[in-house]
Amino acid sequence: MDIISKKLKESKKEKQIRIKKIMEKLEEIFTLRVFEDRNPYRVLIRTILSQRTRDENTDKASSMLFSKYKTMEEIATAPTEGIEKLVKVAGFFRVKARRIQEVSQLLIDEYGGIVPNNFKELMELPGVGRKTANCVLVYAFQIPAIPVDTHVHRITNLWGLVNTKTPEETELELAKFIPKDLWIDLNDLMVQFGQQICKPNHMLCEKCPITEYCDYFSNLQD
Repeated sequence: MDIISKKLKESKKEKQIRIKKIMEKLEEIFTLRVFEDRNPYRVLIRTILSQRTRDENTDKASSMLFSKYKTMEEIATAPTEGIEKLVKVAGFFRVKARRIQEVSQLLIDEYGGIVPNNFKELMELPGVGRKTANCVLVYAFQIPAIPVDTHVHRITNLWGLVNTKTPEETELELAKFIPKDLWIDLNDLMVQFGQQICKPNHMLCEKCPITEYCDYFSNLQD
């Protein structure tokens, strides 16, 4: 992330203009996705499963889990070993299985089986951090938030929009200048961009449609 940015001294307005142009380009390339039919509970569990694993593993684990157990109540009372086997592909399966059952039972006991739609209450759930809470707000409830995963953190630093060390710092910095009407689409578009073009270990700069807005590419040309 230690890239000398030519644009870090941009004004808030200049950054807003740049991110709008970037988003327009990404919207031309990628189609926004819908996860778990926007079912809040399933989105929450899927996001917990997604922690520290690849998207394809999340897809498999989520599909296997919900194909056997359809409801919050079934998951909360299922044998833990059975949950572990179903989500094993997602990694850290013992921890994730316990978290899934713990959060399911808590939702039943304390929230009447309803996933809360506000950041504060989501953050109080076991296994839920800032990224997970923001993912639930965006992907389940379509409430503006900025989920910052490894893609968003890495790429916005490469672009020179932020100069941050942690995803939480990135989230707070991005919220200062990105127009709120872009928040809901930001994570999905950037994740797809990070998976297909700006890959962590193999950036396809020659295929990138937004090199003119990227500090990293600009520095390569110097």
